[in-house]
Amino acid sequence: MAVHRYQDLIKLFDSTFYQTYNTRLIKGDEEPIYIPANQTCDYNQIVFAHGYFASGLHEIAHWCVAGKQRRQLEDYGYWYLPDGRDNQQQADFEKVEIRPQAYEWILSEAAQFNYRVSCDNLNGSAEPDRHAFRQKIRNEVAIILEQGLPPRVAALVDSLAKFYNTQLPLKIEQFAKQESTMNSKAA
Repeated sequence: MAVHRYQDLIKLFDSTFYQTYNTRLIKGDEEPIYIPANQTCDYNQIVFAHGYFASGLHEIAHWCVAGKQRRQLEDYGYWYLPDGRDNQQQADFEKVEIRPQAYEWILSEAAQFNYRVSCDNLNGSAEPDRHAFRQKIRNEVAIILEQGLPPRVAALVDSLAKFYNTQLPLKIEQFAKQESTMNSKAA
């Protein structure tokens, strides 16, 4: 079983992207945020929550989705409604989260880390359908694997796979296996 230390993730990310993208992964003490370079810091910061490995992967995934213009804006200029969303707000949240969570799952698989879908709405008006959302994310993973990984995702997948001795290329069957393992643990 692989050991997942946030310090390793920071080193892998920084060694893969700092020179090319002037971006660093930072362990934060509060909520995650992306902060572009500014007067007080000359590099971009992907700040993840409390040293959680999963939070680091999730925030990296959002960075991988964001294009060049979005990476010039704090938190990529995206809207975010906090926990407590109604059904429509949750559906809107899930639509924009499918691609980043698919990247997160791919990065998790490369690191041999158990991916967990995040509906991020513990106090919403109705319980989100985690299974349906997870299936949408898995479908997106299949599309991404078929079309080929985008360059930043591919670069980090390679770094993670080397570090964690993960066999590449990733295959969609690996994600089904992980899903069944997760379901059997939940039962």
